[in-house]
Amino acid sequence: MRTFKIGGVHPKEYKFSAGIGTKISLLPKQAIIPLGHYLGAPSKAVVTKGDLVKVGQLLGQASGFVSANVHSSVSGKVAKIDDAIDASGYKRPAIFIDVEGDEWMESIDRSSTIKRECTMTPEEIIKKISDAGIVGLGGATFPTHVKLSPPPGKKAEVLIINAIECEPYLTCDHQLMLEKGEEILVGVSILMKAINVNRAIIGIENNKKDAIAHLERLAKTFTGIEVMALKVQYPQGGEKQLIDATIGRQVPSGAIPIEVGAVVQNVATTFAVYEAVQKNKPLFERIITITGKSMAQQGNFWVRIGTALATVVEQAGGMPEDTGKIVAGGPMMGRSLSSLDVSVAKGTAGVLFIPTIESARKKMKNCLRCAKCVSVCPMGLEPYLLMGQSENAMWTEMERNRIMDCIECGCCAFTCPSNRPLLDHVRYGKTTVGGIIRSRR
Repeated sequence: MRTFKIGGVHPKEYKFSAGIGTKISLLPKQAIIPLGHYLGAPSKAVVTKGDLVKVGQLLGQASGFVSANVHSSVSGKVAKIDDAIDASGYKRPAIFIDVEGDEWMESIDRSSTIKRECTMTPEEIIKKISDAGIVGLGGATFPTHVKLSPPPGKKAEVLIINAIECEPYLTCDHQLMLEKGEEILVGVSILMKAINVNRAIIGIENNKKDAIAHLERLAKTFTGIEVMALKVQYPQGGEKQLIDATIGRQVPSGAIPIEVGAVVQNVATTFAVYEAVQKNKPLFERIITITGKSMAQQGNFWVRIGTALATVVEQAGGMPEDTGKIVAGGPMMGRSLSSLDVSVAKGTAGVLFIPTIESARKKMKNCLRCAKCVSVCPMGLEPYLLMGQSENAMWTEMERNRIMDCIECGCCAFTCPSNRPLLDHVRYGKTTVGGIIRSRR
């Protein structure tokens, strides 16, 4: 069975919430909607304190090409525009809305009828996606309209849909495929039209056999869409790894997927594209996984953006008493949270509660020079070397050793027998070197 060629690991999957039907999260009493919860320039507020807003109404206007619109997920009154702490732990500008009822914009089609035919031109599709504030929902949150607009001289040959969901514990994409399969396939056909390709591949790891069978059956009525089952291997959800696994092409260092003729979109993003183009619905809600070994009612929830995580967790039975660490996302690439008072953002895929006994860091030992971190790195880097350079502020050397190619998957730290915090140091070094490169430009 196909997979990528370099590195990778196979952590235990812990997909406890797989097959559990989605639930609708309760509306918050107050929504706190960040103006910059995606990769790119933050949007500029177009509402002021005291304004009445409806669900789907524009709150923040994109401030550049690599930026995204932000819409209200609730109806009510704008209480204030102020800083709020997000999942990164930093304060960011946000719009606070006191919720009053649930009144939607009249332009949104709320019917359950599936609309298959799309008569828009590629340019109209991309503009619709941009207007709706669609970003990548797999974690990177890169504005989708940018990905669909290749640089001059570059031409897409194939659309690849990332339905891998290789992070342990997370099942939101899996459940979305089971419940919204036909809508996803319509979204795939819309994206194919937007970038003018006649071939699309939906890559799904083989631990989701029900989703594979479901989409294969539905795909028979669509032209040019192939469902490809892949070997279970982390981090196959990385763009470069998925391209290698599906079409056997390697994206060069420092390059992007379009360089090898590929455009990659997450499966949840694809569903959001369907809703934007066919239902005129902006991105103001998403599906997230609430999970953990001790969770009482773990599962997948449709949550309005701006809802405090505490609201959703309470609906799932509350935080387990033995919780030692709260993680936004999965255990491999997720970030620790200091509290549940942060809001759900466009890139929030889930919340994981790790028991105290498992969350404590093990004592770090000296490097054994075993090279396990090198053998599992999917980007062909030397994590032990990069950690040492990061510790010693050797930024020039880190850049020369391709630190910017790191996808922060955590395979190195996962496999290290000496419990060395390789990812922490490499991530810090990558952030520093990235800042140096930007200032140089």
